[in-house]
Amino acid sequence: MPSFVETASAIAREADSIIREYRRQGIGFELKGEADLVTLADRASELHITARLRKEYPEHSIVAEEGNNSTGSSGYRWYVDPLDGTTNFAHGYPVYNTTLALEKDGELIAGVIYDGTRDEMFTTERGSGAFLNGQSIRVSKAPLLEEALFCTGFPSKRRHSNVNIHFYYQLAMITHGVRRAGAAAIDLAYVACGRLDGFWEFQLSPWDMAAGKLLIEEAGGQVTDMHARPHTLTSYSLLATNTRIHAKTIELFEKIFAGDVQYPIPEVNTYQKD
Repeated sequence: MPSFVETASAIAREADSIIREYRRQGIGFELKGEADLVTLADRASELHITARLRKEYPEHSIVAEEGNNSTGSSGYRWYVDPLDGTTNFAHGYPVYNTTLALEKDGELIAGVIYDGTRDEMFTTERGSGAFLNGQSIRVSKAPLLEEALFCTGFPSKRRHSNVNIHFYYQLAMITHGVRRAGAAAIDLAYVACGRLDGFWEFQLSPWDMAAGKLLIEEAGGQVTDMHARPHTLTSYSLLATNTRIHAKTIELFEKIFAGDVQYPIPEVNTYQKD
């Protein structure tokens, strides 16, 4: 029988075919909350994924972003994001993916992240390493924050109460830079393969980070919350790095949480036109 990763990879490719067809036809989307978008492609992709998982693994539970959930009779649970980066997709910005992760008795054991825009399939199984299109990947070797490239994200809703701009600014001033691509699963995959040295974000959902978290751990990276506590899929924050810069990043984060910042955000009235 095919492995969990093989089956999940095949399902992710099928879902991407559905997404690409919606992209070709034009995009319909609606608000599902104060600011969150959901597209026809999200719904169609999730219906396909969940139907396939139920057929392949009828005893497994499913937790999916758009709510096509089910409770199985075993200790296995799938986390499904049928279209991570929906806002990007809705605007035609080509940074989005499909991601599936499998948990057994509370422990992540497998995950896939498929970026159909680049035909990049990231896969991992606990204890077996991390792979990109079948080739083994490892996190970067950047030893210093000053040499690192980070990535983060901002929430679609409750932005007025989110403090991430303070972390963004400090890291942007200290490191080589901070990117904001808008698809957490791809951000995590890029840490795993060394394109990024670190990623952090507040208030991610389990389906956003499950596959990427395991991918990074299997690629030699480190994942905690932003206070260095053990990370779970219900943690309020996430920090993932290449391990080498993790302690220094935590040290910096603790200073920012305490209001002890090296680079104050400039006041807009200090701006002078030429």
